[in-house]
Amino acid sequence: MAPADDRRSGSTPSSADDRTTEIDGGRNTDSTEPTCPHCEAPMFERHCKYVCPQHGVIIDCSDPFL
Repeated sequence: MAPADDRRSGSTPSSADDRTTEIDGGRNTDSTEPTCPHCEAPMFERHCKYVCPQHGVIIDCSDPFL
């Protein structure tokens, strides 16, 4: 019988991260992008808007403070 670690070798933390990026717009987020002022989650850019996965559109690209 194979050790438990060998049976779970297909399950990696990165596979969970891949699902997250599909949900949040298919884009990897990093620490250089803005964070949500409400929950501090990394936001992603979609159609000239910064979107928080939890709160929706937070910043529009036409906002003067960007």
